[in-house]
Amino acid sequence: MKEASLYEKIDGRVVCTACNRYCVLKDGQIGFCGIRKNVGGKLYLLSWGLTASMNIDPIEKKPLFHFKPGSRVLSISTTGCNWMCKYCQNYDISQRRTVEGYSLYPEDARKILKEYGADGASYTYNEPTIFAEYARDIAAEIKKVKGFNTFVSNGYLSREAVDYVSSFLDAITVDFKGNANDSFARKYINIKSYDPVFQTLKSLKEKGIHIELTDLIVPVEGIGDNIEDARQLVSWIKLNLGENVPLHFTRFHPDYLMSEVPPTPISVLEDHYRMAKDEGMKFVYLGNVPGSKLENTYCPRCGRLVVEREGFSIKRKFFDNSGHCSFCGEDLHIVT
Repeated sequence: MKEASLYEKIDGRVVCTACNRYCVLKDGQIGFCGIRKNVGGKLYLLSWGLTASMNIDPIEKKPLFHFKPGSRVLSISTTGCNWMCKYCQNYDISQRRTVEGYSLYPEDARKILKEYGADGASYTYNEPTIFAEYARDIAAEIKKVKGFNTFVSNGYLSREAVDYVSSFLDAITVDFKGNANDSFARKYINIKSYDPVFQTLKSLKEKGIHIELTDLIVPVEGIGDNIEDARQLVSWIKLNLGENVPLHFTRFHPDYLMSEVPPTPISVLEDHYRMAKDEGMKFVYLGNVPGSKLENTYCPRCGRLVVEREGFSIKRKFFDNSGHCSFCGEDLHIVT
């Protein structure tokens, strides 16, 4: 373990500032996430140097379609999470409250990245905000070999955490659930409101970090797949982040405590796709729908296919080194 940076001392307790829960901890107490502990009046990150899961992934798996397409990333996680999603596909690590894993020091991550020819690192599988200090230390090593760093996050960062991670973060995928419906969030995620996520996104944009968004469409109780909620979400995205932010509607897969809920009907996902395009979003995708043409990128100006994908692989691409359409020159807002 290692002393954390994201905390404050108040009245003999520590206040963790890694996320919007702002856990207030007495000596010996562990935060909601399960990996940040008050030890003698100091906050320690118990999972520093321990990875629960590690893999080499295509960046499209994050999903990041407009950031370094075709590149490979070293994916790293720890245990724990600051949310309690009842459908989490990584519940075996995210909901684990025993801090454990394989030893992985920052310099080890750099060596593995070079050995396997990866282009950057992605902090993913569980919420990276809760191990931000560990991610920062790894990121410093990744930067030494000119690699990039990305988060796959729920977006529940504190304002302090946004400032902290912006010093090393190049791109982020923020995952909405159930069209950001607050009733859905309270019942199935254990948070009160999505307001902190919206504030995080505005702050990340101000910091100049590349943003892509996913929205998990959960067909439950009419609140996890409500198209009007999705329309309000898209309206907010367009107004505050812009029409060029990539938006991925992803298919729900039954798992964990919601294994009885069926997968999202593809027709529902396609309705969401058409709605977002009608609302003016330029780059909209479907996720977890293998073989769908709606996982491809089409130029918003000339309509030509510019990136053809099959699963997480790129079959063909038609854009130049500055991310412009090879046919008409339109800016595709792709970081190459």
